[in-house]
Amino acid sequence: MSARLSIDVQHVSREFVTKKGQTFWALRDASLQVMEGELFGLLGPNGAGKSTLIKILCTLLLPTSGLARVAGFDVVREADRVRRVINMVSGGEHSGFGILTVRESLWLFSQFHGLPSKVALNRIDELLEVVGLAEHAHTRVNRLSTGMRQKMNFVRGLLNDPKVLFLDEPTLGLDVETSRVLRAYVKCWVREKPGRTILLTTHYMAEADELCDRLAIIEGGRILAVDTPANLKRTLQDEVVLRTEVCPALPEPQRLGRLPGVLRLVPEPAANGHQVITWALKDDGAIGTVIQALQQNGVRILRLEKADPTLEDLFMRMVGRRLTDG
Repeated sequence: MSARLSIDVQHVSREFVTKKGQTFWALRDASLQVMEGELFGLLGPNGAGKSTLIKILCTLLLPTSGLARVAGFDVVREADRVRRVINMVSGGEHSGFGILTVRESLWLFSQFHGLPSKVALNRIDELLEVVGLAEHAHTRVNRLSTGMRQKMNFVRGLLNDPKVLFLDEPTLGLDVETSRVLRAYVKCWVREKPGRTILLTTHYMAEADELCDRLAIIEGGRILAVDTPANLKRTLQDEVVLRTEVCPALPEPQRLGRLPGVLRLVPEPAANGHQVITWALKDDGAIGTVIQALQQNGVRILRLEKADPTLEDLFMRMVGRRLTDG
């Protein structure tokens, strides 16, 4: 039996009008398909259109044009049916009521989904244990740290056992350990029951590479590419990726992008006088050119290594800037 579509987006656009009467397009002719059982990533910088697409699929925004279906239901004409089979978790959200405890607040959300209280409380206790929040079940929500609150939001997103779970920047602002725990659980959750699907938006390259079966790169409201992380990175095999660490930092590193054999370079912000620069080179012959140019600019080369292409390198090639650039 062939796999079924869980999410089907066909030529969706979304236009907004500013207070001054100017129009801009948050999405432009976006199309993508996500199969049942996939953990699919939507990768792009802030303002690329990720959250706009998520809100359309969650029936929170109407598309200006195009067609979108979730679990087979049209997000405009069958919005109520879509809402019964989805849930959403956003990074940095402040859901819950401060005077309620974690368990009380989650029980309240479970009633919005029509869950019997006994079933809901059992599921809440089980999920709090999974995310490491069981000992804080009776803590008031307004006393939770940012990481604890986001763990609670994850539990809220799983209460109704959705067929399609939307995760919009779910680890934004979280510490490394909390992010690791949530990523591990997301991978287990989507695999343990056939038919579950996750659409994850993120601007963290490592997160997308670790979690996603396939991903789409979006910029300026347009879908630029869709494939597996491995296949996307394979498109860079015709380039040499070189990383250098120099001291002191170069005041204008971008001017070295005009060197023979240099396709592009990405300097990271200087820290403690040190600077890391990633170079995309035409071939190995350009490595000597780079070394000579750095030495002529009066910097010491502390580290120099060839590296495998990353999603960040791919994004730079397609868009011309880093994913984390505003």
